[in-house]
This record gives sequence, structure tokens and C-alpha cells, in this order.
Amino acid sequence: MITNEQRRKEILNILGGADKAISATTLADGFGVTRQIIVADIALLRAAGNPIRAEHRGYVIDRQYKGISKKIVCRHDKAGVRDEFYAVVDNGGVVVDVQVEHPIYGQISANLSISSRRDADEFIKATSEAGASQLSDLTGGVHIHTINVPDEKAFAHIHEELERLGVLVAE
Repeated sequence: MITNEQRRKEILNILGGADKAISATTLADGFGVTRQIIVADIALLRAAGNPIRAEHRGYVIDRQYKGISKKIVCRHDKAGVRDEFYAVVDNGGVVVDVQVEHPIYGQISANLSISSRRDADEFIKATSEAGASQLSDLTGGVHIHTINVPDEKAFAHIHEELERLGVLVAE
């Protein structure tokens, strides 16, 4: 039986060696503990300064991105989500997060890390199966994404494609 501290160190090792997000349930099954214990472990690891980020697929170590981070403002309904994501990933970008400005709560954001069509399709399927609304539903479809791109040329291609789709809000 390992101690709580040993388990937390091992969680860091697992996340550090992973190339994709790992769910709390997967970690819990691996350690023979409950999901709630893993969630508490992650909270303690974060409080200790470890760069762990929660995504819709699980937990990842937040690594420094080499390239450019940009913000884009978009507006569309649920039908436009797939096209928007595809426009970014097909041109070399990653949809890092989504943010909305709520009149009561202020800025609300969620990590996404959509880097492929598969990621986009899994996100859309998960929200559909859960019957979950999207953050942009709170703001009439208006939302902001942080996107990572390798260079300005890739960003220009993404910008052009989003304009062509009619989802880019003029700044």
C-alpha cells in the first residue's frame, strides 16, 4: 500500500509522461482509490504549484507552447462549432480554450485543447451525449478562443477561413 504522498508523486509522473489527457477515473482505477480521492490529489498538487490543467478529457501537465498564442472572437450557433474547430486545426492551430463575458459572473473560461478533427468530433459528441450547453449559449453565441499557432502565416490562414465561414467578429 502506498502513501498519499507517494500516490501524488506517481500521479505527477504519469501525467508528465502522458501525451494526452488522463481522466480521474482512469487514475483512480490504476491506484485502486475513488475518483474523488484523485480529484482531491490533483487539487493538492495544483495548490503546491504543479502546472496541472483540467480539460474535458482529463488532466494534463501544462507545457510551454512554442509558437504564437492569439485571441479570436467568434459568433455562431451550435451548428458552427465543428466548422470553427476544423478551420483552426486544419490550418495548424490548437483551440486552447473558450471564454465568454457573463453579465453577472464576469469572464468564464474552459480549457479545450482541440488540436485535431478527432478532438473536435469527440468534444462535440461528448457535449451532445451529455445534453450540455456550450458557454457561448450564455452570450448569444459570442465567445473568445485562445489559439496556438506555429507562426503568423498559419494564423492568417485561420483568420481567412473563419472570415469565409462568417463566424469571425470584427475587432
